[in-house]
Amino acid sequence: MSEALLSSPPPAAALLNQGSAFDLLCVCGSANPQPGRAARIANWNFAGFDWSEFLRLAEHHGVLALAARNLLQHAANLPEEIRQSFRAAYAENLRRSLWFASELVRILEHFAKREVRAIPYKGPALAQSTYGDLGLRSFSDLDLLISAANFAKAKAALAEIGYQPSQELSGPVERLFLRVGYERTFDGAAGKNVLELQWNLLPYFYAVNLRAADFQLEDLFTRAAGVRFGGTEIPYLSPEDSLLVLCLHAGKHLWTRLIWTCDIAESLRAQELDLTLVIARARAMGIARILGVSCWLAERLLGAAIPASARDLVDHDLDVVKLGEQYAARIAQAASYDFESGEYFRQVFKLRERASDRWRYIWRLVCTPGPGEIAAVKLPESLVPLYRGVRIGRLVRKVF
Repeated sequence: MSEALLSSPPPAAALLNQGSAFDLLCVCGSANPQPGRAARIANWNFAGFDWSEFLRLAEHHGVLALAARNLLQHAANLPEEIRQSFRAAYAENLRRSLWFASELVRILEHFAKREVRAIPYKGPALAQSTYGDLGLRSFSDLDLLISAANFAKAKAALAEIGYQPSQELSGPVERLFLRVGYERTFDGAAGKNVLELQWNLLPYFYAVNLRAADFQLEDLFTRAAGVRFGGTEIPYLSPEDSLLVLCLHAGKHLWTRLIWTCDIAESLRAQELDLTLVIARARAMGIARILGVSCWLAERLLGAAIPASARDLVDHDLDVVKLGEQYAARIAQAASYDFESGEYFRQVFKLRERASDRWRYIWRLVCTPGPGEIAAVKLPESLVPLYRGVRIGRLVRKVF
């Protein structure tokens, strides 16, 4: 990392409820716990501990394998049945992750034969590059970034190896999605929705100016690094691009699952990360507040030391702490949002720090149809442009 970390760890008050199941989950939320956190795990008083609540939260937040490994390594006084359960959970996640990794390699090799350029993010590539262990990061699908121009070719290539779109769309609707959407899900032999092709990092209506920071897909492809699975190397995002993509993804979901903050905390710990460059790109895109909230949550919940430049993001935007406190409380309660509700749209509005971005977001939010409109009304091909009117009507009902 290009600058020194803050010397002092977050205060003990940073953990929300000392001794609770969620508190232990946060203490276990690191691939390599610092000595102080490892000691807390080792000395944890499990008398009367609510293991059913802990397991429920761990499953909900996607961190069961990570917590299981840390408890098995550092907690000497685990009940034997819990120890066996954790061993089984870690082993099962590792088996699943290895399958996904091999499938990712198979898909990328087939794409290469068909001259389809793609780059994975999250999933096995993130687990290997950031956590250093495929068994520590849980995931239920594969995510591949491609260009919109390559979508038809990628879709045909996937059909050749057994993948089909989860939802059939008419030609005009699919072309509409390629303009204003950002992803399509695919089903395979392993189940439904096991693969996502994404030609944008966010839906169009979020109005994030990726071009302003050289953060379009072509830029990500150009800066891509590599990660190895055994003897195979696959492309992956540069450390700086990966961190920003993870923050955008977590912000899109309002940080409702702890695993997304774990991803960010692990990325912040990467020694090769140029955080000055990350912050410059975030400011250019108008997502400095999203990056600030992400860093604040990584420190508050997981004890990640953040560099001074990230501290400036927190200290110079009062809304970072205010929003962070709100999201931290919801994470602890395992509370989610209806992602098509007025409340969700208002939260995304608050995350934008520039007035111009806020107004552009409102305009696109009102006028951009999405999957909800297509599911709500089946329009004939000649009337596809009217989905904008359907969007406006549905949004008015939700907000008012």
